[in-house]
Amino acid sequence: MKDIQNDKFIVSVKVGPKGQITIPVEARRMFDISEGDTLMVMGERERGIALIKSDEFYKLMGGFNGSDKNG
Repeated sequence: MKDIQNDKFIVSVKVGPKGQITIPVEARRMFDISEGDTLMVMGERERGIALIKSDEFYKLMGGFNGSDKNG
């Protein structure tokens, strides 16, 4: 892992035969990602793929968590 600054890094990962990647331990620590956490995978053809913890995603979406029955 190449440490650029305390809050940034760049790393390469390989895609396995089932399309899986391993999130490096440094990234898991930085973003407090633990076994069993749910991540959202977002993609845009021109810009690429991004991962975000689902609880952070729902905060950005104004609190909607997918289980609301009212709308």
